[in-house]
Amino acid sequence: MADLETALLRAFLTAARAGSIGRAAIALGHSQPAVSQQLRKLERAVGQELLHRTAAGVALTKAGETLLPYAERILTLAAQALRAPGEQLTGHCGVGLIEDLAAAPLPQALADFARMHPGATLEIFSAPGPAMREAYESGRLQLALCDPAYLADPPRWTVRLPLTWVAHKSVRLDADPLPLVLFSQPCRWRAPLLETLDAADRRWRVAFESTNLAGVQAAVRAGLGVAALLPANVEPGTTVEGLPDLPDVELGLVRRPGTEGDPLVDAVEEVLRRLT
Repeated sequence: MADLETALLRAFLTAARAGSIGRAAIALGHSQPAVSQQLRKLERAVGQELLHRTAAGVALTKAGETLLPYAERILTLAAQALRAPGEQLTGHCGVGLIEDLAAAPLPQALADFARMHPGATLEIFSAPGPAMREAYESGRLQLALCDPAYLADPPRWTVRLPLTWVAHKSVRLDADPLPLVLFSQPCRWRAPLLETLDAADRRWRVAFESTNLAGVQAAVRAGLGVAALLPANVEPGTTVEGLPDLPDVELGLVRRPGTEGDPLVDAVEEVLRRLT
């Protein structure tokens, strides 16, 4: 059985997040042909196509959706294994994550991190923007990865992530108006999504809305309409094509003042940076 090289997994993960081989090449500091070659080598190793390639970019195949969480976990564990052997971190670190990330493989990576450092305590806090701001300002959170507009402190770094259209196979994509499954307000990603459809002269209607990711995913499974999700939250077999290209969304990492030089907070921030 072929080994899965971490460099190939990193190319795959970066391309999946960026939604484009070209953007992945820029992020990795490689040429586009070099990244394409790495992706083909990985596909040969697993024996399946991992990415659908179109003029608009790339999207995960069913096999790619299956491999994605394993790739994230392998790369995180590899990075942690490179830390000085025997280095044990202690203390407490509160981490705020928007629900879209809290439901993705990122919490598993943080759980693996905590297992490697039994003297440390990690608290994962997931809530809407206003509650995230309150937890951060009260000192409960040392790190918050969310829409930076919700917090007063400027982000240390930002990342742009693609959204993917998803729907049950029973949903007609040519329906007029197009039935949508949306996150309830407040949701800062909602307006750009609707503006994208308006700009393409696609009529739409809100068929279902929910305050949480589980509700949106359940409505998609029930065939109530089309939704837009981060790639990590796309369930196998639900990705659809033929709708207007969605805008990227921006997330930012905000770190509480006074935590500079804290080894635990430094290490947790490194995990977050590697996985977003």
